[in-house]
Amino acid sequence: MREMRRVTRGPMAIISGDPDALGRFWLAEYAPEVIATEARRYPPVSAFREVLGGEIAVTNVPIPLDCADGFNEAYYGRPEMLLEPRARRACSAWSFVDAEAIARFERNLKRDLDDGSWDKKYGGLRARPTFHGSLLLIVSRS
Repeated sequence: MREMRRVTRGPMAIISGDPDALGRFWLAEYAPEVIATEARRYPPVSAFREVLGGEIAVTNVPIPLDCADGFNEAYYGRPEMLLEPRARRACSAWSFVDAEAIARFERNLKRDLDDGSWDKKYGGLRARPTFHGSLLLIVSRS
């Protein structure tokens, strides 16, 4: 971020994630290791304020239910997608999680989808047009 600010003048827009908001996503229950990996990779909002300086506007970016991008929260209402190895490979955080944690995730999510307990707890997400997760738009006006 320091280098970005050094070589840029004027407004700057950055998409990032809020590490403190990741725990609101249902994946935290099934794959806490993935959430912890993501949280370590996202700078806190205070770091953006400190490094970029000037006026900072932080806006939560709603994620659409049919989001085509392959990041974890894009599947907030389509949990079956994360049972697909191809979908997980599109999210680099999964590459930092050991095989045992992935197997546990698959087993537990599949069980809960099959017996309806995921839908009982989180099923309302399937009909929500957007999810306000960790995705942020950070705009520096310096």
